[in-house]
Amino acid sequence: MSKDTESQHGVQSLEIGIGILRAITQGHRSMMLKDIAAAADMPASKVHRYMVSLVRSGLVDQDPRSSRYDLGPFALTLGLVAVDRLDRVGLGLSAIAELRDEINETTALAVWSDNGPVIVRSERPHRPITVNVVTGTALNMLTSASGRVFAAWLPEATVAPLIARELMTPELPPEVHTVEATETMLATARQHGVAAVTDYHLVPGVAAVAAPVFNANNEITLSVLAIGVKGMIDMSLDGPVVTALKRSAQALSRRLGYTGGG
Repeated sequence: MSKDTESQHGVQSLEIGIGILRAITQGHRSMMLKDIAAAADMPASKVHRYMVSLVRSGLVDQDPRSSRYDLGPFALTLGLVAVDRLDRVGLGLSAIAELRDEINETTALAVWSDNGPVIVRSERPHRPITVNVVTGTALNMLTSASGRVFAAWLPEATVAPLIARELMTPELPPEVHTVEATETMLATARQHGVAAVTDYHLVPGVAAVAAPVFNANNEITLSVLAIGVKGMIDMSLDGPVVTALKRSAQALSRRLGYTGGG
């Protein structure tokens, strides 16, 4: 066997395990074993043997109540480390630190994942009452400021399944209670260049506004947020917080090679 031929051989079991992880990731939600097996085009008995090792490694987690499987804590760590090593994130971290110093509010940076936006870092302001944002937090599409930003600027085919699923959630805010209301909200976000949530229904009393960051392909790649206590943070479109937020996002977009208008 030549060295070239030998170098092309991999570990088949590892490739199978990665295929199972890919099936879980593309499922966009926790899955039963039979559904994972169908997505991976493998017998359920074979998938189960791999799942035992994947759960032990932390790449997959199983809910003991429902028996459903989803990505585990180590998978999240891998994803966040990979994201953190991208230059766009490094530039974004500097941007939110500078923005925090300017507006003295909590700032954060979000990226897009297959399951929606995820917070990769936040900066706390220098004030006694603050809103803490946990790194790795997954955000809803319709009820978070970053979710609305990505929904407004990503291709419809990318976000439509996530939006449709969330529209089935009870007790949504009025501005996203129906498909028509959601479309109006997203059109308004595109018009103003930001998306805001004046009272986050999952954490009452928290308000946030987000702006899109674009890359050299003129595609949204990040979201920059300003987050504060409802009634204490100025959410007006022409106020200092939103003005500084938009300016920060636009400057970061230019550093990433964005050539579009706005």
